[in-house]
Amino acid sequence: MGHREDLLAAARRLLEDKGYAHITTRDLVAASGTNLASIGYHFGSKAGLLNAAIGEVFEEWTDQLARVAMADPAASPIERGRVAWVTMLDSLAGKRALLLSYVEALAQAERVPSLREQFAEQYRRCRARVAGLVAESLGDGSAPEDPRCLAVASFVIAICDGLSVQWLLDPRGAPAGADLSEGLAAMWAVSFPGAESLRNRS
Repeated sequence: MGHREDLLAAARRLLEDKGYAHITTRDLVAASGTNLASIGYHFGSKAGLLNAAIGEVFEEWTDQLARVAMADPAASPIERGRVAWVTMLDSLAGKRALLLSYVEALAQAERVPSLREQFAEQYRRCRARVAGLVAESLGDGSAPEDPRCLAVASFVIAICDGLSVQWLLDPRGAPAGADLSEGLAAMWAVSFPGAESLRNRS
């Protein structure tokens, strides 16, 4: 691996071990076996490196959830969303340290325009990725860049973000995957009484 890859790998380990706010440039240099100049050359700053590592982790997580959501070719679009949300909820315990680092990073990004744009670009990529899945799920010839697909993608991402924050603050009070399935099934049954219940597809 080159210095860029070494730094990203070290940042990911440190984000889990120490948390965003407690990582120093000295930590990153020691853990990566690189040097201070490499951080500036490849990422502009320590925060730029840490944010890039967080973005890399969450892009991988998005890909994992996408594979789960699209695993059943016969599933309806709403069922694919449900499966992705349930899988996400059930995996949060193993990602607590990274979620905390992400929240800490967002607070820093609000005060530094370059870091804010870095996160905004990561959201744009995630939205485009999910919009592609939405278009594929709809199967009606919609393109990923269609406003409807992008709006649904934003909704899907908002659910994921909201559930993650609820769980982070109150793990006992946040819904588990089974609770979410029950709630969605109840809403579906009331809204579309003649349609097949999500409960029957769980």
